[in-house]
Amino acid sequence: MRLFLISMTVAALLVGCNGQSSKSKDNGQEESKKLTEITDEQLLDSVQKQTFNYFWEGAEPTSGLARERIHLDNIYPSHDKDIITIGGSGFGVMAILVGIEREFITREMGLERLEKAVDFLDKADRFHGAWPHWLTPDGKTTPFSKKDNGGDLVETAFLIEGLLTVKEYFKNGNEREQKLAQRIQQLWEDVEWDWYTKGENVLYWHWSPEYEWDMNFPVGGYNEALIMYILAAASPTHPIKKEVYDKGWARNGAITKDTTFYGLPTVLDHYEHDASPVGPMFWAHYSFTGLNPKGLKDQYADYWELNRNHTIIQYKYAVDNPKNYKGYGEDLWGLTSSYSMKGYAGHRPDRDISVISPTAALSSMPYAPKESMAFLRNLYTNHDTLVGKYGPYDAFSLEENWVLPRYLAIDQGPIPVMIENHRSGLFWMLFMTNDDVRNGLDKLGFSVVSPK
Repeated sequence: MRLFLISMTVAALLVGCNGQSSKSKDNGQEESKKLTEITDEQLLDSVQKQTFNYFWEGAEPTSGLARERIHLDNIYPSHDKDIITIGGSGFGVMAILVGIEREFITREMGLERLEKAVDFLDKADRFHGAWPHWLTPDGKTTPFSKKDNGGDLVETAFLIEGLLTVKEYFKNGNEREQKLAQRIQQLWEDVEWDWYTKGENVLYWHWSPEYEWDMNFPVGGYNEALIMYILAAASPTHPIKKEVYDKGWARNGAITKDTTFYGLPTVLDHYEHDASPVGPMFWAHYSFTGLNPKGLKDQYADYWELNRNHTIIQYKYAVDNPKNYKGYGEDLWGLTSSYSMKGYAGHRPDRDISVISPTAALSSMPYAPKESMAFLRNLYTNHDTLVGKYGPYDAFSLEENWVLPRYLAIDQGPIPVMIENHRSGLFWMLFMTNDDVRNGLDKLGFSVVSPK
């Protein structure tokens, strides 16, 4: 009840679904004062509840899983209103656990929703165990692009990452909860990670029964796909060899050719095929919703240093603001892949068109809590038209006076999850205690030690 009242208090001061400001000339000063008096913990409660609701109230009703996108203006491309996203659903099932832990819903309610999701996933299209990028409410594949109409191993990895945290959460519960955990274990064991090597020392992103390997996307690092390689090594039924990680992901060691940007080492080479110094911020989020980077090291990197530096580099870039974009600074920063004035785009310092994506700073809360909190408070206090029913809108540009009341699951999902990792370490604890995951990390030569 306490969290509900806090959320309602903040919501009353924020934007409605139509994207219009809640402040009037008469009461704006008073409402701003009230917002500045709200504690950091209350603000965190509120943004977690709003983003959780994307995956609770906003879920696709047949499956209980995450919609690819929710547009409050009701303008959608083709049939995307009811498309189910596999990767976004991985973050979504974790968000359900946030709802339970923060008492937005009961444990029974969360369990029932997760049972529904697992039922759907068990019957949905799979390709050598991997789900496609998108599903329709009848469980059938719908193409992400022309030839991308089969298994998507990266999206599957994000889903399995989330499901394994759910398994750990319920595995010692009552009979019904243990059954859910067992069913998740079966879904996990059904993924044929080794199939997606084509017999080579690299993992391929896609396979289609119609186009087979025509997408031709071998995945080398560094990017968001670290979790795919770790899970592939961890599989108790279809594992890859360490050579696949070393030669495919780490590119025979070339992944360690880092650079220095804004006075900080990037730790790893962020781009195999161009000279961009750092990638979009989601690279520090997706794999690490479950995988705990604190004290995590292998022969190639210290992953806490990697993600912390990535975050502070982006923060320093915004403070420097070399293009003099409106609003950029200590309390307005963060570039990642998101909507923009030019459609969906991958934003990063060397490809900055003035679009700030709230998930970039908010999901970085574990790495830079002071800087992320300044962003959150600034957004909710001074820019309430940029916040709607399910939390901050996907992206905005103060420079171009542009924002749309639209959301993407892959951007909203990491927000409540990574904030929870900052507050309690819940998902890092759950995922890292999974026996299969620990075996995979050991196999790849990772050490897990206490951070400095």
